[in-house]
Amino acid sequence: MMAETFPLLKDTKIDTATYTRLYEESINDPETFWAQQGKRLDWIQPYTKIKNTHYIGGDIGGDIGGDIGGDSATDVSIRWYEDGTLNACVNCVDRHLPTRADKVAIIWEGDDPADDKKITYRELHTHVCRLANVLKREGVAKGDRVTIYMPMIVEAAYAMLACARIGAVHSVVFGGFSPEALAGRILDCDSTFIITADEGVRGGKTVPLKANCDAALAQCPQVKKVLVVKRT
Repeated sequence: MMAETFPLLKDTKIDTATYTRLYEESINDPETFWAQQGKRLDWIQPYTKIKNTHYIGGDIGGDIGGDIGGDSATDVSIRWYEDGTLNACVNCVDRHLPTRADKVAIIWEGDDPADDKKITYRELHTHVCRLANVLKREGVAKGDRVTIYMPMIVEAAYAMLACARIGAVHSVVFGGFSPEALAGRILDCDSTFIITADEGVRGGKTVPLKANCDAALAQCPQVKKVLVVKRT
């Protein structure tokens, strides 16, 4: 069965010939290719090293969860741009402000398709910075783990970006998980701060996120604070 090739959309930013050329470069000379692609990001400390990978004692052709990471994988290391430093939030938000501040960054649609909103880069920057400052005020610091247990609302994106902005590590837990499953994930990453919502809405029904979170926290004594977004 032959794969079907679909025509490019009229506003696509790349043509077929350019895509094919770039793909071939990525296969034939990956280090040069990724050296160029890395320049598309904004760096605090520019990189000089592109990739540093080695596999000793492991079968890299094995199944994930098999030889890689098993007893036979004695030394597996995969590093990209390891001497460079960047901020993911700045690259997702700030660098677009000079030329795209009033362009739409996020299109959100609620459980009811009639419930939607569009967030520009300028608005996104404001919301993310505000939440980042709240996190810092509440004691969240670089390297701290933050669990995000939220419905599919724009505040979930704000939370992830705010964590990245201040150097906190975020762990997203699916809003449909039970209190027991949530507790296990909080404990696994030793999270000390939770961001959740009062409730979620899924298929016309409410999901008791805050109540689930309260039940989970009975097993997680290391959690210091919970930030609750009002959804319903």
